[in-house]
Amino acid sequence: MVLLGRLITAMVTPFDNDGGLDYRQARKLASSLLASGSDGLIVSGTTGESPTLSGNEKVRLFREIKAEIGNKGAVIAGTGNYSTQESIDLTKEAEQEGVDACLLVVPYYNKPTQEGLYQHFRAIADRTNLPCILYNVPSRTITSMSVETTLRLAQIENIVGIKEASGDLDQIGKIIDGAPDGFRVWSGNDNDTFAVMSLGGYGIVSVASNLIGDQIKGMMKLILEGNTSEAASEHLRLLPISKGLFVVSNPIPVKFALNQSGFRVGKPRLPLIEPDEGVSKQILDMLSGYTVDIPIPTSI
Repeated sequence: MVLLGRLITAMVTPFDNDGGLDYRQARKLASSLLASGSDGLIVSGTTGESPTLSGNEKVRLFREIKAEIGNKGAVIAGTGNYSTQESIDLTKEAEQEGVDACLLVVPYYNKPTQEGLYQHFRAIADRTNLPCILYNVPSRTITSMSVETTLRLAQIENIVGIKEASGDLDQIGKIIDGAPDGFRVWSGNDNDTFAVMSLGGYGIVSVASNLIGDQIKGMMKLILEGNTSEAASEHLRLLPISKGLFVVSNPIPVKFALNQSGFRVGKPRLPLIEPDEGVSKQILDMLSGYTVDIPIPTSI
């Protein structure tokens, strides 16, 4: 099994000028992300605009990205949604395409109870051999998965970790403290990486690493080596871009930033739109303080 890694990029999904999914550019982006420090990629997650992708687009995207990077990095398919059966079906298709793991978001809109969350994730895990990563992001889903529910699910053999984007460090700390050996906690917010890893978290599922993966990887290395002061300084240096990429709904800013940096990924799909003039200026001003380290293909 490919190691899932500490720095996982929530990869954007490139679209062409007509709004179609640009698989060729997606493959280039995947390779460039690995070249700039990423250990693995979330494909068709929130940052990848999963709600606007068809099932066929998702399955082909899983296939294309796995074919592009092989075993050089982990391909983690975003296969969860608000429907348990649809999540099972897509997870099984992703498994057939050879992905390395799946990401399962807390169901949005229909607001399940904590027991409903447990039964939902258990049902999916029972129907796949893939390692499953849970994804708690209450800013998107309204419902937040509790510590108790997370730790119950952590007992299931192929549920191997959680992307915790609640921003609640008390909750995250309790999960880290109570989880069985081998259950990994990734920060789901770039600005929480330093704190979560300092508490014993494993790594980060990052949006900013679409742009500055090597720099994030460097900060993580300092944490792991115990160079807390240097890591804190680097965290503070990266904080404006970590937060600035969420000045409006993700992935609007990061797609704009990639396009401005020379890596063409197209516009977001409706209902998301490109940033207005004021927001564009904010993003450009923020970018001026950083060196984007993702390699830009000579032919894009």
